[in-house]
Amino acid sequence: LVFTFYYFSVILYTRYNVGCITQNEGGIKMKIIENQNFQQERALYALTNAKVNNCRFEGEDGESPLKETYDIQVNNSFFALRYPFWHNRNTTLNNVEMTELCRAALWYDQDVKINHSLLHGIKALRECQDIVINHSDIISPEFGWFCNDLKINDTSLIGEYPFLHSSNMALSNFKLQGKYSFQYVKDLIIRDSYLDTKDAFWHSQNVTVYDSVIKGEYLAWYSEGLKLVRCKIIGTQPLCYASNLILEDCEMVDTD
Repeated sequence: LVFTFYYFSVILYTRYNVGCITQNEGGIKMKIIENQNFQQERALYALTNAKVNNCRFEGEDGESPLKETYDIQVNNSFFALRYPFWHNRNTTLNNVEMTELCRAALWYDQDVKINHSLLHGIKALRECQDIVINHSDIISPEFGWFCNDLKINDTSLIGEYPFLHSSNMALSNFKLQGKYSFQYVKDLIIRDSYLDTKDAFWHSQNVTVYDSVIKGEYLAWYSEGLKLVRCKIIGTQPLCYASNLILEDCEMVDTD
């Protein structure tokens, strides 16, 4: 038992101290990990109060490199492995690239800010809360399922089935190319956006869209409390079986 504890302690010390320095920020000691290449599983597990700069996380054996972390910032880094950010709290990602190999990148996280980043893996965001995404590019089927308190600004998304069963969302200057989008969502506001998507807003509740283009087939069937203001609606058979529907100063094109 003593040997096992010693061995585990050595592993943790090696992982966190190779290429690691410490600096004070506002009276809090922050670890600085930079210019490293991590390929092992759970490379920086349970990391706290740290900045990770210019690092690479990749390799066939690598997964879950930053799991169960708290109060970390990741800058200018590259990820090409599975499950990089799970069960994390208070995380900021700046200029981070997650390739198509980043399957299920962010799950079960709370308080995450993502800026100027690429999220290109399947199922990139799921069951997360208090998420802000700015100026990013997302290519991810099944993105944003079962999330709460999600804000997305100046961002594009390509993917099927985005935002299933998510709630309390605000999207602005958002460009979407998708299918079956926003099914069963609740309490959503969209502004100044372009949505090219089939079957959007099915079974949704309390959705409001301002100053946007909505293109696709079978828009908002079985929705409740949908409000469209100054929107351009393009496509066949929109708004069937909708209840408590409000349209204000909207234009319809090629609808029947």
